[in-house]
Amino acid sequence: MNRTQMTMLGVALTVLIVMAAATYRVGEAQQVIITQFGDPVGDPITDPGLHLKVPFVQQANYFDKRFLEWDGSPNQVPTKDKRFIWVDTYARWRIVDPLRFFQRLRDERGAQSRLDDILDGETRNAVARYDLIELVRNTNRNPADIPIEAQEEEVILNRIEKGRDRVSREILERASSRTADLGIELLDLRIKRINYVDEVQRDVFARMIAERQRIAELYRSEGQGEAARIQGERERDLQRIQSEAFKTAEELKGKADAAATDIYANAYGRDADFYAFTRSLETYENVIDPATMLILGTDSEFLRYLERPR
Repeated sequence: MNRTQMTMLGVALTVLIVMAAATYRVGEAQQVIITQFGDPVGDPITDPGLHLKVPFVQQANYFDKRFLEWDGSPNQVPTKDKRFIWVDTYARWRIVDPLRFFQRLRDERGAQSRLDDILDGETRNAVARYDLIELVRNTNRNPADIPIEAQEEEVILNRIEKGRDRVSREILERASSRTADLGIELLDLRIKRINYVDEVQRDVFARMIAERQRIAELYRSEGQGEAARIQGERERDLQRIQSEAFKTAEELKGKADAAATDIYANAYGRDADFYAFTRSLETYENVIDPATMLILGTDSEFLRYLERPR
């Protein structure tokens, strides 16, 4: 390779390097700020495609057009009614003014740090303005949907003024007014989780246990009352049945005695001596047995059929 060819190859490489340094590509989900010696120049580039810049002097700074995520760290915050809770929030945001975003925050890492200060601070302020019940409930429950045995619970029936969703929107509105000057738009903010600190958790669990025990005692007392009512009805029915059975038995016994008396009377009327004889034999059978000893005189009426057999 001669000297001329070497020169041409060097020129070609130099042109390629210059062209590579003078062009940049913008994707569909990207927007670009051109800086010259660290200072932004021109308007933001938001159109996708291939663009030109001054090589080696200007630099392309890329920013995302898409929705970005902010996930806060759980913080221990006191509520208005002095209940300490852990609050975990998350938000969605995007860069709407890349030039202002670059001037104020430089990059996404700086934006995340700034959002930590703003969103965590507004969350703490909002939690401190409301009672715990406003943060854990969204709507007022209809008393008709609450079991009768639970309607006496004052906490369940307490009405809320805003609820968690409106408190979240309030945090979003207050934070948005502070992030507008940063080239950021906050799209949404939600309270992801609320948890009690250990001391409050123990109190809540103790109260829940006491409430369940009270309702269990209510059901138990109602069951005992119903059992007593059923037992009383059973005893009453039993006494009525026994009384009716005794009455029926006595009526049947009376009819049988009357029939027997009538038979005895008829028999006695036909042959009085034979009737007396058979009745005496029945008496002997019922009274005298091998273990019975009788000492009677010879003139005893009881032995008249034994001493003078016919």
